[in-house]
Amino acid sequence: MKAALTRAAGLVAVLAAVGLLPWLSGEDPARRLLRARSAEQDPTPEALDAIRADLGLDSGPSGLLGDWAAGLVHGDLGVSWVSGTEVLPSVLAGLQVSLVLMATALVTAFLVATALVVPVLVRGRGTSGGVAAMLAAVPEFLLATLLLIVAGVWLGALPTSGWADASYLVLPALALGVPAGGLLGRLVADALPAVLDERWVELWRGAGVGRARVAAGALRRVLPPLVPQFGMVAVGLTGGAVAVETVFAIPGLGRTAIGAAKSQDLPLLQGTVLALLLLGLTVGALSAWLRRALLGPALRGAGLTLPAPHAVRVPVAVPLALAAVLAAAIGWGLLRDPYAIDTAARLADPSSAHPLGTDALGRDVLARLGHGAAATVGTATVVGLLGWLLGLALGFLPSLAGGLADIANALPPVIVGILVAAALGPGTGGAALAVALVSWPPLAAHAAALVLEVRASGFLLAQRAIGAPPLWILSRHVLPAVAAPVARHAVLRLPGIALALASLGFLGLGAQPPSPEWGLLLDGTADYVERAPVAALAPAVALALLAALAVALSGYTGRARPPVRGNRKGAGPGGPVRVPRADAHPEAPVAV
Repeated sequence: MKAALTRAAGLVAVLAAVGLLPWLSGEDPARRLLRARSAEQDPTPEALDAIRADLGLDSGPSGLLGDWAAGLVHGDLGVSWVSGTEVLPSVLAGLQVSLVLMATALVTAFLVATALVVPVLVRGRGTSGGVAAMLAAVPEFLLATLLLIVAGVWLGALPTSGWADASYLVLPALALGVPAGGLLGRLVADALPAVLDERWVELWRGAGVGRARVAAGALRRVLPPLVPQFGMVAVGLTGGAVAVETVFAIPGLGRTAIGAAKSQDLPLLQGTVLALLLLGLTVGALSAWLRRALLGPALRGAGLTLPAPHAVRVPVAVPLALAAVLAAAIGWGLLRDPYAIDTAARLADPSSAHPLGTDALGRDVLARLGHGAAATVGTATVVGLLGWLLGLALGFLPSLAGGLADIANALPPVIVGILVAAALGPGTGGAALAVALVSWPPLAAHAAALVLEVRASGFLLAQRAIGAPPLWILSRHVLPAVAAPVARHAVLRLPGIALALASLGFLGLGAQPPSPEWGLLLDGTADYVERAPVAALAPAVALALLAALAVALSGYTGRARPPVRGNRKGAGPGGPVRVPRADAHPEAPVAV
């Protein structure tokens, strides 16, 4: 009940934030609108008063929110501040395009996941876990850029922009569907080996049941507990679609939202963000319904869970090698000047003076990579610290955290980034805030599981029996046992946070020029990929190495265990307690 109330309160808060977008920045909305319509016109009191009267802004924030909510009830999303047309038709047109793109991407994801799962069903053991993890970790904006450059520009095989016939769907669907399919395939392939080792499988095989029927039974056993995570994958497509639609100039809902945020067309932005939010919540509700349908009436209240999956073993040398390559490039770049302009050396090839060449202004690419990484890693560290503190605090309040996590999981970082940019303006601080607001759920889930185990231990029962104060138990035993493992988990998620920040920078919602932030670099270098391929692809390679490092580190998140004293099995009044793996939700929302 508490979780449901928290979920409802969180949804109301998000809707109120959307409705109050014109006032959240603290700047006069009339002034912002005047600047959006005509940057040269002076903001005279007469002009501002005319705009307020025309749009009803003179009623203040409460009146504006009330008018917006009343319009929603009647299906009226208002009038665009820039074009003067009704918002609802634009939102519906963009939604139609986005739904077609997402449906095609889901089909692609299903095909990729099937290719990853079939070998596990045939052999009984997974051999594609590393491939699936790598596909899942590639950000949509990075894959979209690489597909555009290779398949569209270099090979000229497929259209690179627009929305006409089916051929325009191929590259965007691959960019969206391949990472989603990698994640779906990884979730199922990781769980299947443990399920195939269960007793019922042995009995079925001993009774002569065919391999196809055993495989179907194993899938039926695996799917219900994973359906909520499948829903998160589908929600993630709404965030990934923003980047993919921007890269390929597709007139969908995400690209419309980005354009509205940049032009300060707040009514249109409110409509598009509301549609994206409702789309995410609808997907979450459908996933809950599908889980109940798969379980059937007999098992709906059984709390069906999966056995612990077999971990994908990554040799420790792999993350060390990736970290060493990145550190060497960053360290070398930090010794150089990232802002020095040499117009005579524009788009120069790699040389001893410029090991990775120069950009369109003659700036050294290696220097910009090094300084951009330092800024990105520093921001990611701050975001990780905030997520750790928030996750740790909410781990002690599971009923509150559950409802808030549902709202956070329905909002990809890109959507939150659009809202923050509309309210505060684009910038590094806004991007960090957007990622921090949605990156805490897996840490809170990890903390809650550890709190449950520590509180059920025999050692703490003995402490209570001898009269130890609750504050003493909390500060000396529970908190130290929980904080350290969750901190290690937070550190291992830093590469994913950095990728999320880079995606916002790529979309123009994060760091602004002339900052050398990696996502911003990738966005600015794609225009001259044919003339200077090394300089143009250097940010893409660096981001790919960062994604590979995130994959290599994800295999270590399950090793953090609390130092529980006394009863090692954690047997308390409620019986043994099993702590779920810390990477049970490896792709929880830090990636776009």
